[in-house]
Amino acid sequence: MSVESEVLEMIRPTSDEVRSITDTAEHLKKLVLRYISDHGLNIQVRFVGSFAKGTFLSKPDLDFFILFPENTPRKELEDTGLRIGEDLLHGIRKYSEHPYTRGVYEGIDVDLVPSYNLVTTDKLQTAVDRTPFHTNYILTHMTDEQKDQTRLLKKFMKGIGTYGAEPNTRGFSGYLCELLIVHYGSFIKVLEGATEWKEGTTLSIDKKGPPMVGPLVVYDPVDQRRNVASAVHIDTLALFMVAARAYLASPSKKFFFPVDRKPLSKEELQEKANIDGSRIITVVFKRPDTIEDNLYSQLWKTQNALAKKLNDFDYNVLRCVHNMNNKTLEIAFELERDILSKTYKHIGPPVWVKSADSFLSKWKKNEFGDPFVEDGCWNVIAERMYFTAQEMLTDEAAISGIGREIDPNTMKIRDHESSLKDTDPLLLTELMDPKQSWEI
Repeated sequence: MSVESEVLEMIRPTSDEVRSITDTAEHLKKLVLRYISDHGLNIQVRFVGSFAKGTFLSKPDLDFFILFPENTPRKELEDTGLRIGEDLLHGIRKYSEHPYTRGVYEGIDVDLVPSYNLVTTDKLQTAVDRTPFHTNYILTHMTDEQKDQTRLLKKFMKGIGTYGAEPNTRGFSGYLCELLIVHYGSFIKVLEGATEWKEGTTLSIDKKGPPMVGPLVVYDPVDQRRNVASAVHIDTLALFMVAARAYLASPSKKFFFPVDRKPLSKEELQEKANIDGSRIITVVFKRPDTIEDNLYSQLWKTQNALAKKLNDFDYNVLRCVHNMNNKTLEIAFELERDILSKTYKHIGPPVWVKSADSFLSKWKKNEFGDPFVEDGCWNVIAERMYFTAQEMLTDEAAISGIGREIDPNTMKIRDHESSLKDTDPLLLTELMDPKQSWEI
């Protein structure tokens, strides 16, 4: 039996699971329809997402859309839709690009989403109006066999860490996985196709829309103005390509079911640093009370901003990783150095330009020596603004371009020793000994 066949036997929902989730869905639908009738509302309902398409793995969420006439005022749609969700699910309001209610019904997570009941995608009014069209497209373009192939691809993506269009993953959405199966035909053919991709690869299922730029461009067959792969980061694309090549060369269930990694000990982490001749620093912020997806975007922005500052001041980032928990945001950096010399060589103007005189005047009484000529320019030994990475970040983090809702006043910085003592050892293991999930 092939690896794919074995995995499929493990991930394909059983008949009992299908019956159970279908019964729950029907109960929910009747509940909502009764509510709509009791309140005299002109609303249609339908399920969308992986459950409706038959591409779900075990224990799927239910995505339930309540569809309003397209002439409904936007505020009325949102207010009524959220009220239905709260009255029936007793859930919480969620806001991404569009408000909806998340709750639990008969033990199943449910997203109840207000949307417009449109005939075409020509005039979209909300961020979710395409979703019913996505469901229709997959139902009319995918065979039952390809639904199983989609399950394999989704599980593979989850296993290697590339599944999900959310800001923390920056990867492949479920709909994108489905379109790749429709385009290539099977799980293996998707992997084979991916080995030929490069940055900027463009795929069109039906026809191309206007030119688009991105690491991967996949035109949405229900709206050619949209790139379904817009969330895919270049690093996520590259990881999927690496995993595809590795799996084709040596198939293994590890790609689908990665082993939990054991964190390295403090001594092992120090040994890794000794081998690299590097130092660790961890920047910790208090977690702000904001939407998680937005916060992940800000965490990536903050990591990149602080890495740029560290590089600008010559501490030189080798690698960096981050983590978010209930109370804090942590970013760990491996640096070439965390302490610099007291002085550095400051290169001035060429000796023949007029500004050379003002340079000489400025540095005439320099405590580290007079200016000297090298390569046709005046040079001088000057004192650095910062000696340690810790003091640089303390002064510069607030003006580095970190996430808007991340408060620099809550920032704490752990030096190398404190990082080894107090930072999550699994995060430091990821930093100091990066391995692909299937290699552990």
